[in-house]
Amino acid sequence: MAQKLNKQIIATAKHHGRESIIWDTDVPGLGLRITKTGAKSFILKTRIGGGRSAPVRKPTLGKVGNLTLDQARVKAREWKALASDGIDPVRNKEKSGRTVSDLCAEYLIVHAPRKRSANEDKTKIDQYLIPRLGRLLVSDISFTDIERLHRTMKKTPYAANRTLALISKMFALAIKWEWTEKNPTIGIERYPEEKRERFLSPNEIKRLSQALSDYVEAAERPNEAVKAADAFRMLMLTGARRSEVLTSTWDMFDLEAGVWNKPSSHTKQKKKHRIPLSPPAIQLLLKIKDRGDDPTCVFPSRRGSKNPYLTEIKKGWIKVCKLAELKDVRIHDLRHTYASVLVSGGASLPLIGALLGHTQVQTTQRYAHLMDDPLREATNRVGAIMEGGDGAEIIELVR
Repeated sequence: MAQKLNKQIIATAKHHGRESIIWDTDVPGLGLRITKTGAKSFILKTRIGGGRSAPVRKPTLGKVGNLTLDQARVKAREWKALASDGIDPVRNKEKSGRTVSDLCAEYLIVHAPRKRSANEDKTKIDQYLIPRLGRLLVSDISFTDIERLHRTMKKTPYAANRTLALISKMFALAIKWEWTEKNPTIGIERYPEEKRERFLSPNEIKRLSQALSDYVEAAERPNEAVKAADAFRMLMLTGARRSEVLTSTWDMFDLEAGVWNKPSSHTKQKKKHRIPLSPPAIQLLLKIKDRGDDPTCVFPSRRGSKNPYLTEIKKGWIKVCKLAELKDVRIHDLRHTYASVLVSGGASLPLIGALLGHTQVQTTQRYAHLMDDPLREATNRVGAIMEGGDGAEIIELVR
């Protein structure tokens, strides 16, 4: 819809069941946007640079009430002039006025969607960056500001170092976007991190299995609890990463052949990964499918959620661990436990790496020390045979 905007049109404009835009005929590209909730704002549709191949942008000029129609027209003309010269008007806002909150918002829109850890980044931003640095100007942030934040997280070195890495990336992008000329994280030393190798014992695995059933029975929302419990079972039976399990879809599984075909977009190593499924894993998937929760996602989210698949299982894990009387166990330790069971069964490191989707031998090598027991058992058998011990069968070597 296009017509010359005026005060009356702006005051009476309504949406038509969905977001609506009324384009101004006075300043081409200027539009009045009305959302489903009735919120109104001025936007500008323009191309950055010349030619039809130039990218189209629809930035918001300002909310109605904060910006008058005349001001919106003036601003639209200014931004169009910048765009015609190939300058993105949104990023050309006065750099000195950019706050850390602005940087966080830009990062979440531009860069975070490319990462598998986007939700984790947002959590760090909301928990640490916005409360402590949000109001400060990007250009004013110093080494001391970041070092002080990092120091306050000393008791959680892993989280402190990951938060520091996130800030470093954000400021690297800020330099690229010409918001600032320095990265204040340079020179800050990371805390030493002890590599955790927590493996559940057979007894702990048994307690965990029982706790999963108890968790569902005691849950106030059993439908949600059963999905989380089944996700934990799937992690135990496959050794897959949490994100791989939670975002899995039914078209990835061939239950007749007993195979899980993970597409490259689904794996950390960005490569297709095909793994066989054990009979218990197949039975679990068939049980989930028979429930008919969702035709697409194996672990769908609750209705009304922004994400189509289940994302929050940490709270459930805490309850399950309490029921199982397990201490200091992370969800990721189920993957380590899967590997340890493979090792105890005599599986080789290359085989374990193939099942876990490792691309580097060094990653699988962390489980090498676990092979001592099966190796000792094997060499003990040889020793018994050589010594002709009780119960040892003497085998004549044939040349």
